[in-house]
Amino acid sequence: MNTSIGFKSKISKNDDLIFLIQKSDDLKNLNLNDDDILKATSALKNKEDFYILHQKSRYIFLVLVDNINENARKIACKIHSLINLKKIESVIVLNTPKTLDVIGSFCEGLALSNYQFLKYFTKKKKNSLSKIYINDKNAKNKAKDLQAVIEGVFVARDFVNEPLSYLNATQYSSDIKKIGKKYNLSVTTYNKEKIEKLKMGGLLAVNKGSIDPPTFNIIKWQPKKAINKNPIILVGKGIVYDTGGLSLKPTQNSMDLMKSDMAGSAAVFGAILSIAKIELNLNVIALIPATDNRPSQNAYAPGDVIKMHNSSTVEVLNTDAEGRLILADALSFAKKFNPEFVIDVATLTGSAARAIGKQGIVAMGNDFKTMEKLKKSGQNVYERLAELPFWDEYKDDLKSNIADLKNLGGPEAGAITAGKFLESFTSYPYTHLDIAGAAFMTQKFNYRGIGGTGVGVRLLFDFLKTLCNERKK
Repeated sequence: MNTSIGFKSKISKNDDLIFLIQKSDDLKNLNLNDDDILKATSALKNKEDFYILHQKSRYIFLVLVDNINENARKIACKIHSLINLKKIESVIVLNTPKTLDVIGSFCEGLALSNYQFLKYFTKKKKNSLSKIYINDKNAKNKAKDLQAVIEGVFVARDFVNEPLSYLNATQYSSDIKKIGKKYNLSVTTYNKEKIEKLKMGGLLAVNKGSIDPPTFNIIKWQPKKAINKNPIILVGKGIVYDTGGLSLKPTQNSMDLMKSDMAGSAAVFGAILSIAKIELNLNVIALIPATDNRPSQNAYAPGDVIKMHNSSTVEVLNTDAEGRLILADALSFAKKFNPEFVIDVATLTGSAARAIGKQGIVAMGNDFKTMEKLKKSGQNVYERLAELPFWDEYKDDLKSNIADLKNLGGPEAGAITAGKFLESFTSYPYTHLDIAGAAFMTQKFNYRGIGGTGVGVRLLFDFLKTLCNERKK
C-alpha cells in the first residue's frame, strides 16, 4: 500500500493544495493574492479545467469540478499525472460549499490513479505521491472509509497482477491468510485431502491437470455485534491461471491474460478486507475455491462426467468452462452456513465481455432486493451493473443426455446459461456478477489503470456499508 488517505485541519505555508471549485465560486474566498486570482480567472475562462499556481514553497491546483462523482474521479486522474510530474509527495484537498459532495470521489480517483505494481522491475520508477489529506470538518469518517476501500482495491489489484510463477493456489491461500491476519479476519484453508473428503468434484476435476494442489478458502468477518444473524456470503472464482485445459485457448489476447482469471476471488477478498478495516457490524463470509486449469496427461477431458459436492452429476463439454465447476462446489458448500443471501463474483464468460465490454459488470440472479441495491451502489462507485434476463427457459440449454447437467449451453446467451448453471447449485437468494470485461486492462483506462482493476471491491464495499446503515435505522 503506497497511498494513505487522512484528515488534516491545519494548513501550513509549505503544504501543496488542491482546491475543488466551480465556475461560479468567488476565487477571492480562497485567500489568494489579486495577481494569482487574475491569472487563474483568465485561464479557467478559456475552457481549461484546472490551473496551477506556483508559489515559493508550494503548488496550488485550482480544479474545476461539477457535481458528478465520476467526473471528479476522472479529473483527479488527470491531476495525478501533474502531481507526479512535479514530484509532489503529499497534497491537501479542499472544497468550497458547492463542491462538498464530490471531494470524496476526487480523493478516491486520485488514490486509485496512484496504484503501481513494481514488484518485478529492477529499476522502480515510483510515483512521488504518498499522502492525500482531506480538509473538511466532516471528512474524518470519509477519509477512514476511503482508506479502507483503497486498501481493498490495491490488494485485489496486486493479486490479479501476480503471475502464476508466483501465485499458484497454495501461495494464494498463504497470502490470503497472512494479509487476513492483519485485518483480524478468520481464515481457514482446506488442502486437497480435505477437499477430497468434501467430495468437491468440480474443483478436483479442474485441478487434475495441474502440478499444484487446489485449495478452498473460508474467510470470515463475524463481529460480536453483527446486526445480521445469518451471514452474507461472497463467493469468488479463484482460477489463478487458465489455459483452457484440453480445450486450449488461443494465446494472443486470451491465454496471455489469464493470470487475471482469479479476479473475482480477489474482489471478494478485497471487499471483506475493507469492511473489516472499518469494523462494519455485518456477518460476512467469503469463499474462494482456487486452482489453475492446465492440460496434461491426467487432465479432465470433454466427455467426462463429474460428481459434484452436492452429489449432482455434470457432463463436461468444454474444459474451458471450468470456472463454473469450481464455483458450483463453493455455492453448494455455502448452504451449510444458512446464508441470508449469496453473491458470487467471477471472470466467467467471454460472452459477458463481448456484451458490454469494459464499461461495467454483467449481473443476473433471483434475488431482486439485493440486485436493486447493488445497482444503486454500482451507480455510486461507477462499477455499473447491466442486468440480463434470468428466465428458467435458459435451463433447457444445459440438459445432458447422460448426466444431470452439462457445463456448457448453446451458441447463444452464454453468460446467462453460465449463470443458470450456477443457480442449479443454490437454494437461497442468489446474485451472479460476471466481471470478465472490466477486471483487467491491457491499456490504461483512467483511474482504473492498466492490468488488474480491482473491480467489484468498491461495489461490494458500498453495498455492504449501505445495507448496514439502513438496518441500523
